[in-house]
Order: sequence, then C-alpha cells, then structure tokens
Amino acid sequence: MADVTPQADAPTPTTDKITQAARETIYLCNFRVSVDGEWLCLRELNDISLTPDPEPAHEDPKDPIAIERLNLMNMAKLSIKGLIESALNLGRTLDSDYAPLQQFFVVMEHCLKHGLKNKKTFLGQNKSFWGALELVEKLTPEAGEITASVKDLPGLKTPLGRGRAWLRLALMQKKLSDYMKTIINRKDLLSEFYEANALMMEEEGAVIAGLLVGLNVIDANLCMKGEDLDSQVGVIDFSMYLKDGGHSSKTVEGDGQITAILDQKNYVEELNRHLSASVNNLQAKVDTMEKSNTKLTEELAVANNRIITLQEDVERVKEESSYQLESSRKASRAGDGLADGQVLGEARKQLKEETLLRLDVEKELEVQIGMKQEMELSMKMLETDMCEKQDALVELRQQLDDLRTLNQQLAQKSQSSEVSGKQKSEVISRLEEKTNQMAGTIKQLEISEEDCVKQARSLSSNAEKLLQKQQ
Repeated sequence: MADVTPQADAPTPTTDKITQAARETIYLCNFRVSVDGEWLCLRELNDISLTPDPEPAHEDPKDPIAIERLNLMNMAKLSIKGLIESALNLGRTLDSDYAPLQQFFVVMEHCLKHGLKNKKTFLGQNKSFWGALELVEKLTPEAGEITASVKDLPGLKTPLGRGRAWLRLALMQKKLSDYMKTIINRKDLLSEFYEANALMMEEEGAVIAGLLVGLNVIDANLCMKGEDLDSQVGVIDFSMYLKDGGHSSKTVEGDGQITAILDQKNYVEELNRHLSASVNNLQAKVDTMEKSNTKLTEELAVANNRIITLQEDVERVKEESSYQLESSRKASRAGDGLADGQVLGEARKQLKEETLLRLDVEKELEVQIGMKQEMELSMKMLETDMCEKQDALVELRQQLDDLRTLNQQLAQKSQSSEVSGKQKSEVISRLEEKTNQMAGTIKQLEISEEDCVKQARSLSSNAEKLLQKQQ
C-alpha cells in the first residue's frame, strides 16, 4: 500500500461538467487506485512521477478524468479476478445474492455511467447507459433476444433498471465480453451517448472488455422477477478489496505493518468524508423536495377551491338562464306582437350572453381540472423520487457505519502494532546493552591474556638464566 495523503489544492483545467461528475462519483481524483497482487492500493498523485504506472504517454497525470478512468479499470480488474476465484472455489452456480457478483455489477454500472452525456427529463437532468446498450441489437442481431426479454420484464420502469437487467442476462448467456467489444469498436455511434474522454471511448474500455472474457468460465442463474432493479443503490464496497492485518503480517515486518495499517486507515477516513458529504447532499435534496411538496400541496388546495367556486358559478348561470328563458316565454304569451318581439329579442340576447359566459366558465373549469391532474402527477413523481432518495440515504448511512467500525478496528490494530514495535525496540536496546557488556568483558580477558603471556615469558627467561648458572 502506498502512502495516502490529500493532494495540495492546485488549479487544474476542468470544466463545470467535470466538477459535477466528480461530485456525483466516489472516485477520488486526489488518489490513484492500483492493483498490488489481489489487493486494492492507493497512491498519491504527487508520487506518480517517482513510481509511474504503465499508462499512455499522451495523458496528463494530473487530469481527474484520466485518473477516474484508471481507477475504474483497476477496480474492474479486482472485481473480475475476485469473482472468478471465489466462484471457482465455491464450485456451484451463482445466484443474485452472491456478494462478489453484486459488486461486479455495481463496478460495471459505474464504468458504463462514466462520461455519459446529460439528458433533460421532467424532473431535471438524467444519465442512463440503456441507450448505449440498445446499440448492440443493431450491430449484433443475436442480441435482440436479450433486448426483447428486458423490455418484456414486468416491474422495470426506468432505463437504469433495464440496463441492469441487460447486464445480468448477457452474463448468464456468457456473451457480455463479445457485446462490450462490439459497441466499443463503434465509437462513432457511442459518441451520441458519451463524452469524448469517457471510459467507453478510451482504451480502458477495451481493456475491461478483454477482462470480461474470463467470466465465461462461471455459471450464473439470476432470477430477476420480483427484484427491484430500478431503485437499487449502486455503491462500491471497497472493504472487500482492502488488505487485512493477517495477510500483511506474512510479508511485512515491524514498521511495514504499521505503515500498511495506517494507509488503510487514512483511505477509509477519506472515503468516510466523501460518504458524509454524499449523505449531506442527499439530505439537502430531500429537504428541498419536502418544501416543493408542501408548496405543491398548497397550490393544489387553492386550485381545488377555485374549481369549487367555478362549479358554483356554472350552477348559478344555469339557474339564471333557465329563469330568464321561462320569463321570456311568459312575457311572449301575455303581450302583444310588437312587445312580444322586443321582449323575445332581449331574452334571446341575454340568453346568448349567458350561454357564452357559461362556455367560458366551463373552459376555465377544464383548464383548472387539467392543472389539478398535472399537479397530482407531479406530486406522485416527487413522492417516488423522495422515497428513492431516502432509501439511498439509509444505504449510505449504513455504509458509513460499516466504515466507522472498520476505522475503529484499524485504529486498534495500529495501536497494537505500535505497542509491539515499542516492545521490540526495548528488547533490541537490552540486547545492545548486553552486547556492549560482553565486548567489555572480552577486552578485559584479552588484556589478562596478554599479562599472562608476559609473565610466562619472564618466567621462562628466569628459568633459562637459572639453568645457565647451574651449568
């Protein structure tokens, strides 16, 4: 694991679209996701020039869009590799509840959403990759069966849900890699749906399509009836790819363990901050929708009162018209010819005016009824959107709690590693003291040995002198 520290704020040539996309995703542009064996690694952008990864030479290493593409490609590598290995170890057909398979679909969804062009709808701007997937049917006729099956599935109301169902059916048919290669090779058609720097328009998309070939070795049986694919929250669970303390202890000793744990702890804290920001944004959107809902409710009440008033006016006009008509008939019977003609003309004129007034009131009533129906439809759609946002908020809060728990566990591991490092340092210092003591003892023994040698030599010289004197 590389050091994980925030990048210093520096001006980059980004547009409003890039800024908006960065807020909508959880890929950190300040970091690079890389693959170390079968684990997730992060590297600070300032360190990229010192230890560069293989990447196209024409790309700017500080470009946030290029970093997002590389991060998504590496996440796809980890997800596909983990899915294949776990499926082979499991030794049975995979179902919809299998966690690595769910994470694979989430990663693929993020890859297909990267760089999508905005499309305006009734409730604002919307992004969907379903239009791009429909191109496969035009390029490969055998894919028409999947598209028809998706359109016939009950309960799918949004393009996002249809796109998710299409991915699952293509995986079950073991044709996902072939279909992805087909549409990636036609960038002239994809340009209608994607920006020029999107993942599907660059070489990372071709790499991911090549990696998908390995999924042909697994079998999946996914039942989509009754599954709510429209409102699922696609959040990548990074904890599935983080290193665990037991694994790192086999390859790293002492300070290396502490560094790896601190790297993971810092990364989880960074992800925690981004999730907190997402939760706050969703809460602000929910509050805004509640205010809009209250305002629409008040407008609907005013419209209802207006409709009631107009209905009363219509009834009153009907009564006055009938009364005037009856009066004109009585007057025509009682008067002479000239008087009868004048009264009848006035009555007819007044009746015509009342009839026109009645038609105007009825038209206004129809307009008010249409506005009422539109308001009711808008309120229903807003309520549905609020429910989806609240579900997403609950999911994000749960993810936040899980990350906090993981953060606490990493902090405990860091503390235990620090204590172990201190104990090892104390043992090393004691061993150094004993080594120094033994070196002093050895020096003293060497001096004693030299003294003994000198004494032996003096004794031998004295003995030789004695022998010479005796002779």
